[in-house]
Amino acid sequence: MSLLSVPQRLLLGSSLSVSILNQTRKPRRPFCFNMSSESSQPLTHSLTLPTQLGHPIQIIAAPGVSDSQFRTAIESSLFKQWLKNLESENGILATGSFLLKQVLVQGVDMFGQRIGFLKFKADIFEKETGQKIPGIVFARGPAVTVLILLSSEGETYAVLTEQVRVPTGRLVLELPAGMLDDDKGDFVGTAVREVEEETGIHLKLGDMVDLTAFLDPSTGGRVFPSPGGCDEEISVFLYRGCVGKEIITQLQGKETGLRENGELIKVHVVPYKELWRMTADAKVLMAIALYEMAKGGGLLPLKT
Repeated sequence: MSLLSVPQRLLLGSSLSVSILNQTRKPRRPFCFNMSSESSQPLTHSLTLPTQLGHPIQIIAAPGVSDSQFRTAIESSLFKQWLKNLESENGILATGSFLLKQVLVQGVDMFGQRIGFLKFKADIFEKETGQKIPGIVFARGPAVTVLILLSSEGETYAVLTEQVRVPTGRLVLELPAGMLDDDKGDFVGTAVREVEEETGIHLKLGDMVDLTAFLDPSTGGRVFPSPGGCDEEISVFLYRGCVGKEIITQLQGKETGLRENGELIKVHVVPYKELWRMTADAKVLMAIALYEMAKGGGLLPLKT
C-alpha cells in the first residue's frame, strides 16, 4: 500500500479492492395529506396513509412551533421516512393491528437550511384492546460510523476520536461518525468524508467494507442504537490498512474537526486488543461485534 503524508491530512490507500455491499430496498407506498390552519386555532394537518385509508391522521403543532417550522417538519425526509417505516414489511401498521391517530410536533432544530432534529409525539393504539403505545420520537435519521484498523509493525491499532458530548456531560472516546447531510443515501461517501473531517485521514471508497450489510435482510442492514426513543439507524463500515509507525505517532493526539461548527476533536490511536474496554461508546462495541463475527464467519474480503 502506498502512503503519502501531506499538510492537514493523511492519505491512506491500499491495494485492497472491495465492492461496496449495497442492500436492496423495497419500494415504499406513497401517502398524501391536506393542510389547514386558522389564526385562532393550532396549526393542523390531515394526513391519510394507504394502510388506514378510513382513519385520517391529525398532525398538530405544539405551542411555540411556528408555521414555517411546522411545514418544514411535515415535508422533511425525517418525517416522511418515519411514515414509510410504519408501513414497511416489518412496520407497526403493516399487520393492521395498530392505528395511528395523531402526531404532535413538539420541536424542530435546523442545521442551516436543512432540518437536523425533529421531536414529536405519536398516538398509536392497539385496535383490539385500545391500549396506547408509548410514542415519543426524537428523529435524526440515518448515520454512519467507521472502524479504522491500522496494522503497524505487528500490532493492530484502532482510531478513535475524543469529543465534547454535551448530552452526556462528558468527553467521549468514540468511532468517527456522522449524520447523512442529504436525502441521496450516500452512506459510504458520507463515511469517508466524516473520517477525513474528524481524523484528517483520507480513505479510498473501494477499501470500505459495509459490516452492517452482513446482517439478515429483515433488519434493513443497519443498527438501531436507541430504538426506544430515537429513529437513528447506523451503517457500520470497516477500513483496514498498513502504515508505518510514524503515521501512528502523527495521528496520536492530533486536533481536528470543523472548528467553525463547534467540533473540538482530538484523535486517539489505541491497540485493537484493548479497544473493547477503553470506551462505553455503543458504536465501538457494535463495530467490534460485527467485525469479529464477520471475520469468524469468513465473510470479510481477503487483504492483499
